[in-house]
Amino acid sequence: MAKLSQEELLEQFETLTLIELSEFVKAFEEKFDVTAAAPVAVAAGGGAAAVEAVEEQDEFDVILTGAGEKKIQVIKVVRELTSLGLKEAKDLVDGAPKPVLEKVAKEAAEKAAESLKGAGASVEVK
Repeated sequence: MAKLSQEELLEQFETLTLIELSEFVKAFEEKFDVTAAAPVAVAAGGGAAAVEAVEEQDEFDVILTGAGEKKIQVIKVVRELTSLGLKEAKDLVDGAPKPVLEKVAKEAAEKAAESLKGAGASVEVK
């Protein structure tokens, strides 16, 4: 049997249904006595299916969705969390929903969200 390249294997996986792909993964795990490090998701795009490995998220975005009633307090917290000046922080708060922090660790994102919520803002962590 000729060895298939990664591209050829991916082309073959594109033709599989979600159930067939799930059965393949189970058979692969049993044959090689391994477990998948990440679940496999199949997304349809333009009539063809693409295979993506879903990894555990390690970078988060903190998005300000609303300033609430204490806008000045929220601006102060935004300035503390970022290196923005007063005008830039005000513009960010006025332009909500906007990201305050991008691609930060989970702990930093949670701490920033907690600070913003404490100031009266509505926040979303993605």
